[in-house]
Amino acid sequence: MIRLTNIQKSFGKQTVLKGIDLTVEKGEVVVILGPSGSGKTTLLRCVNLLERPQEGEVTIGDFTVNCKHPGKRDILTLRRKTAMVFQHYNLFKHKTALENVMEGLVIAQKLSKEEARERSLRVLEKVGLAAKADAYPSQLSGGQQQRVGIARALALNPEVILFDEPTSALDPELVGEVLSVIRKIAREGITMIVVTHEMSFAREVSNRVVFMDEGVIVEEGKPEDMFSRPQEERTKQFLRRITPEWSYVI
Repeated sequence: MIRLTNIQKSFGKQTVLKGIDLTVEKGEVVVILGPSGSGKTTLLRCVNLLERPQEGEVTIGDFTVNCKHPGKRDILTLRRKTAMVFQHYNLFKHKTALENVMEGLVIAQKLSKEEARERSLRVLEKVGLAAKADAYPSQLSGGQQQRVGIARALALNPEVILFDEPTSALDPELVGEVLSVIRKIAREGITMIVVTHEMSFAREVSNRVVFMDEGVIVEEGKPEDMFSRPQEERTKQFLRRITPEWSYVI
């Protein structure tokens, strides 16, 4: 279980998150939607303290960190409970797909190279890239690189995987292969928080949709309710603009 309590984050004089409270149950897939600048990516990065809030608490499982005064050991413990899939892949260009997945297992989890290799090959097979284990990022498509990023996250056996707009840097024709892998992971019951603009994916895969605007959670609910019967006017405006082909019961 993940619980964010009173998460407040500012950059200089700009307040980006205004006291966010959010709970994600074990095995739940929560999708965060919202316009650019709403604070959704910042919130995601606060879960593992890649962005450090000025106020609030982050709890993952039975471990809680006070964000105002986190110790280095607390930050490390929290990050070991999470894995993140970034928008722009963040692969080591001089390492093969296999080596990219192994890196965190050897450096952070101190596995032997043999153990790390075995686990990495299993997760590469899971994302459909066993045949590309020895390929370098420059030899892979954008979709394949992102799937390596997903494999790297899975290999760590985290309590939660955080996805930061995992398809936004991809050509449209490559989006489907990445979403297909994420759907497969979701069916396995892995806890996920996903920031995305892919409305059909959010509607199909998520257990809950959270809509953010101007640093606050405006509305949250089951996807069938959020997309068909949103309650807040701001949510209705956003969905009308971004999904004009859908009608709403208002």
